[in-house]
Amino acid sequence: MAAPLDPLPHFQDYAHPEALVSAAWLSARLGTPGLKVVEADEDRLLYDIGHIPTAVRIDWHHDLADPLTRDFIDGQAFAELMHEKGISKDDTVVIYGDRSNWWAAYTFWVFKLFGHEDVRLLDGGRDAWMSEERDTSFLVPDPTPGNYPTAVRQEKNLRIRVSEVRAELDDTPIVDARSEEEFVGHALEGMECPATQRGGHIPGAMNYPWSEAVDPSGRFLRREALEQHYAHLDPAERTIVYCGLGDRSAHTWFVLTYLLGFREVLNYDGSWAEWGNMIGMPIATGSE
Repeated sequence: MAAPLDPLPHFQDYAHPEALVSAAWLSARLGTPGLKVVEADEDRLLYDIGHIPTAVRIDWHHDLADPLTRDFIDGQAFAELMHEKGISKDDTVVIYGDRSNWWAAYTFWVFKLFGHEDVRLLDGGRDAWMSEERDTSFLVPDPTPGNYPTAVRQEKNLRIRVSEVRAELDDTPIVDARSEEEFVGHALEGMECPATQRGGHIPGAMNYPWSEAVDPSGRFLRREALEQHYAHLDPAERTIVYCGLGDRSAHTWFVLTYLLGFREVLNYDGSWAEWGNMIGMPIATGSE
């Protein structure tokens, strides 16, 4: 049975309030059967210096990435990971992390790729929990193995490949979620995109840095502020988002999809690491 929704009033203004929980809501329900908590950080060492009690760690590089190809693990490996972490198919999974849920949003997106129904983000992530001085633990859980069937990756309406992006350059709005410095080409090796051969952006892309969708506490802006920020985008249009590796754009994907209710948002997780290194691929520089 799914956990109840967080009734926090401003969550109800979002398109999908069921996708968010507050620290107060989570604190009151820790240990509830069927509620599982996952920490997914950029800095994987943070988990070891204290985490939300009962939380298990999922590391994108070691747990979600295929060791031989630049792709995700397959459905069988995902099911095995869930089994190991004590997560069952019908569990409510709350994900949180550092950097305003940067990698937590990416992990949320991967859960959706594999069809997990009830996934939520902790608004404000790890920093929100710590700033409220809530309980933490050093204990690494030894969960009862979960019951998870072999998952089927569901990429349609969630993910887009480079060939499709190139085919839609003139027809589909493209959002670049990186910093302005990376977008214009001044930061050749972006924070999350090492060893890129060229700086710049996909021609026609619009720059909406992912970090501008959160307030200084790391919590998401209220819906009205988000609507003003993304006013030049049409929620009814198919929209492509990208960044350096697909992580920051997953954060923007979450905002557009679950907070603003955009019809179809596709994360191009090949992102600049792929586009900026491909021979013959068109790029643009500067602010236009």
